[in-house]
This record gives sequence, C-alpha cells and structure tokens, in this order.
Amino acid sequence: MPPHRTSIADMARALNLAPSTVSRALSHYPDVRETTRQRVKLLAQELHYQPNQTAVALRKGHSNTLGVVLPHLTGSFFPEVVDSIIEAANKAGYNVLVCPSREDTRQEKQNLELLANAQVAGVLVSLASSTQDFSHFEPLRAAKLPLVFFDRAAPGLTGNHISSVVLDDYAGAYAVVAHLLAEGYQRIAHFSGPQHVGIYQQRHQGYLQALRDHGQPYREELLYRAEPDQQAGTLGMQQMLRLSLPPDAVFSSNDSATAGAMLVLKQCGLRIPDDVALAGFSNATFTQLTEPPLTTVDQCSRQMGQLAVQLLLTLLHPSPSLPPPSPVLLTPQLLVRASSRRAAA
Repeated sequence: MPPHRTSIADMARALNLAPSTVSRALSHYPDVRETTRQRVKLLAQELHYQPNQTAVALRKGHSNTLGVVLPHLTGSFFPEVVDSIIEAANKAGYNVLVCPSREDTRQEKQNLELLANAQVAGVLVSLASSTQDFSHFEPLRAAKLPLVFFDRAAPGLTGNHISSVVLDDYAGAYAVVAHLLAEGYQRIAHFSGPQHVGIYQQRHQGYLQALRDHGQPYREELLYRAEPDQQAGTLGMQQMLRLSLPPDAVFSSNDSATAGAMLVLKQCGLRIPDDVALAGFSNATFTQLTEPPLTTVDQCSRQMGQLAVQLLLTLLHPSPSLPPPSPVLLTPQLLVRASSRRAAA
C-alpha cells in the first residue's frame, strides 16, 4: 500500500484552518495574513508537503509543463535541441516532458494523447519519419493547444495556435553540392531519405537544383534512397562502387550515412577526398573527429530549440495588438573540412 501523501486537508485539520485558507496561503494570495502564511509554510516544510500537480493543472486548465515529441534521442542533433529547449523552458518557469516516438506514427499519436491528458501548457513536435497523415494533430488544433513544430513540420497544418521553426534544408544542400562542384567533382552521388519527409525532400531538391545551375546532368544511378543511417551509407557506398563509373563525391542527407560511406571507402583502400570526396548534413559531434574531418552543414540545433520555446511562449501569452508569430526559417551554415577539399591532398 503506498505511503500516505500529506494533503491540504491534513494541514487544515492540524492548523484548525479552512482548506481554502491553507490553499490560498500556499499560493501566496495577498488576502491571507502573514502570520497564517508563516504557520502554513512551516507545517508544509515539516510534513514535506508537495502539491498535487495533476490537481493544480485541472484547476487551471493547464500545467506549467511543456511537452516535447521527437523522433529519437540518439546522435547529436535531437539531444542538443532538447537540451536547449529545457534550458529555455526552465528560465521561463516551465518544466519539460520529453516523449520520443522512435520514428513511429502510432507512438507519436500516443505521446500526443498522453501530453494532452496531462494538461501540458503547450507542445513542441518534430515528426516521426513514418508520419504521412497528420489527422492525429486535429484534436490539439481543435482544443487550441499551442503547438510548435521544429525541424520536421507538418505541411498545411496551420492556425492561430500553431507555428514552426525549421532549417532551410534546400539552401544547405545546395551549398554542399555547389561547393563540391567548385572543387572540381563532377559525378556527385546523393544518399537521400524518404521523400515524404520534408527535410529529405528539400535536401534532394537542393541537390538537383545545384546540378542544374552548374550545368551538370542528373544521373539516376547516383541516387540512393533509404532511411539515412550508417547502414544505409554502407550499403549505398557499396552499390556506388559497383558502377562502371563510380562517383567521385558523395553528398549524404545526414552525417550517419556519411560515416557508413567512409568505412566502406577505407575498407576498399580508397583515399578521401583524393578518390572520393564526402559531405554530410547535421554537424554531428563525430564529424570533427574522423580522419579526415567531414564536411557537413550545421543545423543550428541550439538556436532551433531556443526559438521553438520562444514561439511557444508567444502562443501561450499572445498580445492582443500583435498577430500570431510567423514560422521561422533558419539559415544553415556550410562547414567545409578536409573530406571534400581537393587541396587537402
């Protein structure tokens, strides 16, 4: 049997006060006498009283907790975003409840239901890669629960209580491919991700447009589509090396796939970037530690987390004289390292 938890009623009986008086004293209402407030405070400390946050949330209609739903907590990007979200939320007086979806739409839906039932004040979401239907967000929109998407947003899901902060993935990919072309590489392979996921679609479009603008043809055999992880990078690189004319450079939609490609090239005795140049996307921590260090695109993880919280706070405390906050598009930064510089040889 669980231990008894001290309640407001318990303290009211001990102090011979009305429960409402104890509650108001604990909430620092100005109409409670200072002597009474001190009596309540001392007893609360003595009995180790902790408020029932669920009950408080039900009375207020929401809690002082923000919910975060995101694909996973592996790698560098999402942990850094979450850390910055927690930092910004705590400074504003909010707690954070983090719910990974494990790239599963069903789990994503369950997480949203859990957070709504917990009376969170607002939700920050980065979509699972399997999510193609966004109907499970409709109850949140109907309830006018503030909702901010980050990194992976739901296209077409709009409203006065909805906003987003995402990276200009198209521009980031374009910059990578333009850099590779400027270095003299001509057969640039692309390891892409599922095209229903906005970030991978935009990165693929940036790749294609950079080829067009620099007079290079698109070659279907140089495209490898899979969920971009290390295994995909390994399989993709093995497939590319079997071509009669292998690529002289590879641009991957994320750094994990680039790492897989690097392992294959080293196992085959090929030099980077002399034989094949490599470039990724995300600026994972390990990209600075490989030999050679990997060219990549910085996704502005900490800035994204901070801005996501700022947008959510604006939705939570709207100004009657100002319109709802506009979605934010962050500018990526290309980080050129030795894996793609011909001069590195």
